Amino acid sequence: MAIRIVREDGDEILRKKSREVEVIDEKIKQILDDMVETLHHYNGVGLAGPQIGILKRLVVIDLYDDKGPIKLINPKIIKQKGEQEVEEGCLSFPNEFAKIIRPEEVVIEALNENGQKIKLKGEGLLAQAISHEIDHLEGILFVDKIIPGTLRYVEPDNEQDK
Repeated sequence: MAIRIVREDGDEILRKKSREVEVIDEKIKQILDDMVETLHHYNGVGLAGPQIGILKRLVVIDLYDDKGPIKLINPKIIKQKGEQEVEEGCLSFPNEFAKIIRPEEVVIEALNENGQKIKLKGEGLLAQAISHEIDHLEGILFVDKIIPGTLRYVEPDNEQDK
């Protein structure tokens, strides 16, 4: 496994649409493992392929609960319900946070790393993370959805964050 470089604001790849994964091979599984390691290294909740320079429909999410990381291939929201106002950040926009509106609940279809079709229901933080990462796959960034006047910058705590 390896920690990948996270692409940051201004990198044009973040605005591009990701392609479907056609074949789930060892290379795809390795990318997903690297994405989880990268996510943990930066203490993130979610990471999408474009954020590490790979325009494939790959997403990893970890709520740091007893379920462990979720690896999704070609995720698609098939149902959403309700709204929640949330404060959100993004590894591609270090130290920036803002309030946005996300669905309160989502249901997605995706493939797992073994190529099996799965259906996943997310509520609250999981719904927020899923929506955020699927937006990345479409070239949509959280800054596109900011509630005006809520963007704030937080000074990095330590040298690693700078």
